[in-house]
Amino acid sequence: MDLRLGSREFGDDELVVMAVVNRTPDSFFDQGAYLDDPEAMVAVDTAVEQGAGIVDIGGVKAGPGPAVTAVEEISRTAPFVAAVRRRHPSLVISVDTWRAEVGRVVCEAGADLLNDAWQGADPGLARVAAEHGVGLVCSHAGGLPPRTDPHRVAYDDVVADVVATVTGLAERAVAAGVRRDGVLVDAAHDFGKNTYHSLEVTRRLDELVATGWPVLLAVSNKKFLGEVLDVDKDNRLEATLAATAIGAWLGARVFRAHQVRPTRRVLDTVASIRGTRPPAVARRGLA
Repeated sequence: MDLRLGSREFGDDELVVMAVVNRTPDSFFDQGAYLDDPEAMVAVDTAVEQGAGIVDIGGVKAGPGPAVTAVEEISRTAPFVAAVRRRHPSLVISVDTWRAEVGRVVCEAGADLLNDAWQGADPGLARVAAEHGVGLVCSHAGGLPPRTDPHRVAYDDVVADVVATVTGLAERAVAAGVRRDGVLVDAAHDFGKNTYHSLEVTRRLDELVATGWPVLLAVSNKKFLGEVLDVDKDNRLEATLAATAIGAWLGARVFRAHQVRPTRRVLDTVASIRGTRPPAVARRGLA
């Protein structure tokens, strides 16, 4: 399926890095490093220089924590989206939000994609995407409300539940007027899932890819990878890159990442191995 976001059209064999820039004081990974505009803009510039095709800007921590009103979320994201749009006219700008009222303002500021990690908790978000002609991420969160952690969650078949949920959301979004070529689906590792669920979704990602919808893989430094190795957030890069390589091989197309350069290099290597990207140089045994 074609994928068109903003002014960009991404080919079927193109592997795209979505860099994470969180405008929150309590982000689980960067701990507020990008709350201030200058630091956040440096992060965007660096991500673009290192090969990101999309930048995902968030104004609310995904997990439990202090309440953040829509007004506060807008103040953290919309002015910055406008500034990034002015500085990087062709960059695809994504905003991580589940709220329609936030989505409307950030779209007016220049966002190209609304990244809803909470399974359509606000049905109005899809209508906002349709009204503004922007893309939408449809995710699986096990039916949990926003910013809640799973507790003894169980599925007869977690992958079947993921596939049914996200494809249903995608079709409803298209029926609401969202462009079909602007919809991505995301299994949303850790959201509404324990570690075993997230691992199973990863190894069976090809079943989600087989639906035809472009797949977003958002595994960067997540808790399930920390539990795989029993390491904290600062020591999950190797696990993240392993999951990224497997996801790329199985057919995912967009990869949400905190560390852009190593993610870009892994994706380029996978693409060269599968034959969709030539080596940067080829001298050995030829000269």
